[in-house]
Amino acid sequence: MFAYAHRMRSMSMLACANSVRSMGRVADTRACEQCGIVFTPRREHARFCCAACRIAWNQEHAGDPEAESSALDWSITAMCEAVGRLAREQARDQAHGFAAISDAVWWVTLVDATLVRYHHQAYEAVMRAQDPEARRAVEGTLAGLRFVRNWMRYHADPADFIRPEHSGPGSGHGIAAWRWRSLPEPALASLPPRGQAWEGTRYRAYQAQLATDTIGETFGRVAAFLKLVFANSAVAGAVDPHLHDMPPHFTGIDRGHVVHVSDDLRLEDHSHPAALQT
Repeated sequence: MFAYAHRMRSMSMLACANSVRSMGRVADTRACEQCGIVFTPRREHARFCCAACRIAWNQEHAGDPEAESSALDWSITAMCEAVGRLAREQARDQAHGFAAISDAVWWVTLVDATLVRYHHQAYEAVMRAQDPEARRAVEGTLAGLRFVRNWMRYHADPADFIRPEHSGPGSGHGIAAWRWRSLPEPALASLPPRGQAWEGTRYRAYQAQLATDTIGETFGRVAAFLKLVFANSAVAGAVDPHLHDMPPHFTGIDRGHVVHVSDDLRLEDHSHPAALQT
């Protein structure tokens, strides 16, 4: 299963690279996949003109819920393994550390996009349950990681994004102790106006939520959120009806502890650092 996942990841990364390189040629309008009407997308990968068309398309193309849950379940597992590896492993060299971080970026953004597209109600419900500060942190971090996904390796060297810390044998620090660098504003003139707006927003989110933070802080807060969305999605409940009643156990680094209190799901902020658990 995971051999297949890695092949799929390689193919998707190639498609993503081609998509990013061709962004300058993307039009500002597209046809809705449900009704065919031409609309102006508010998100880069928007496929439908409105929520009603998105819901109608999903209902018409609904597959086997158990199979869908299984695919998403192993994607969540792969994401957690990639994130957990950052805390456990000490990089043999910078290239190894950069590859591990890139892998975690890919899995987090993949799982996030899948949950937004196919489990939008659960996603929005969990997001609304966050307090304003936690919501800004999660939304900004995910947007910043999309910026990393679109630019690192394709437009910039990983060393421009990441500042390695000494993590050799006996240091006690894994790749999670490495930090994101502050970046100058990217050149966006070649993109269409809407593309410039999207990437500009992602860049500002990167600067606000990632720059100078540790790798562990970044992935700790968003992995906790995404696991919580999956636990409260309809497809997860279809496989295990008791999953909705299970309090999630995931602790981020420095901030973002997921709790379950009286059916009010939120991310609590903690001042003391905690170890990353998956």
